[in-house]
Amino acid sequence: MTESDPHPHAKAPPKPFTVTEGQRKVRSFVLRQGRFTEAQQRAFDVLWPRYGLDYTGALRDFDAAFGRRAPRILEIGFGNGEALRYSAARDPARDHIGIEVHAPGVGRLLNALAADGACNVRVYHHDAVEVLEHEIADAALDEVRIYFPDPWHKKRHHKRRLVNPAFAALLARKLTVGGRLHLATDWQDYAEQMWDVLDSTPGLINRAGPRGHVPRPDWRPQTHFEARGLRLGHGVWDLLYDRVALHGAG
Repeated sequence: MTESDPHPHAKAPPKPFTVTEGQRKVRSFVLRQGRFTEAQQRAFDVLWPRYGLDYTGALRDFDAAFGRRAPRILEIGFGNGEALRYSAARDPARDHIGIEVHAPGVGRLLNALAADGACNVRVYHHDAVEVLEHEIADAALDEVRIYFPDPWHKKRHHKRRLVNPAFAALLARKLTVGGRLHLATDWQDYAEQMWDVLDSTPGLINRAGPRGHVPRPDWRPQTHFEARGLRLGHGVWDLLYDRVALHGAG
């Protein structure tokens, strides 16, 4: 069968946990798993031991996971893995960690990584907040990337947006001083919220100045959807933040 062939008996991996907010559980995502193909199931069966990281709730030894010590990039919500694959192939000196909750996208990336012979990528199929809180040490990341997170465009759903003050503070903790946070969105309203949150987060400085954005950096590939939106006159905002020391502390 080809990768696009459906497999009626394929079973997707277990759904990840939800994000806890007080006593309520609020998801920053919806599990739109879509069609899970035989090729994607086979990727989990065969390639997960090579590229996958099972969530354990304990600090991860990434030196052991990658078999080396190197600067590390985390991409949250990598979708089908297009940007992660692109970056890993062009930046072999750094290790790449991806987190995605949608199983078909994870399966597609696993197959792509195997085709590339990639050795500097590991992936989680789990909730990003829990991975950051429990498996990644403070100041362990050289860069965090969040490309086109779900905008939850209806106002009553804005509470589900991933970028909020608590999450921004968590990201700042996980970044090493001198590290970088890169976000991209094609929703101006979400860009405004990102500025509101991140420009006021201690330890993060907007590289383009308050409420500033930059042209798409060469390390982020342009997606077909993005190119189509630009042709239709839609905007895209790339936000870069540098992690700086706070009063001499990391």
